[in-house]
Amino acid sequence: MATIKIKQVKSRIGAPVDQKKTLISLGLHKISQVVEVEDTPSVRGMIRKVHHLVSVVE
Repeated sequence: MATIKIKQVKSRIGAPVDQKKTLISLGLHKISQVVEVEDTPSVRGMIRKVHHLVSVVE
């Protein structure tokens, strides 16, 4: 299946608890960290929830 690379570009300090947990479930713990996850609808929804903290890397 296809994969997608996600990079955390902003700090999660000050973000609501649910957004912090979403970042952890995506595998992001530090700024500038890049993870590669499967491109599924649930992952797309998590990215949409924290779109202001992450970017999709090509």
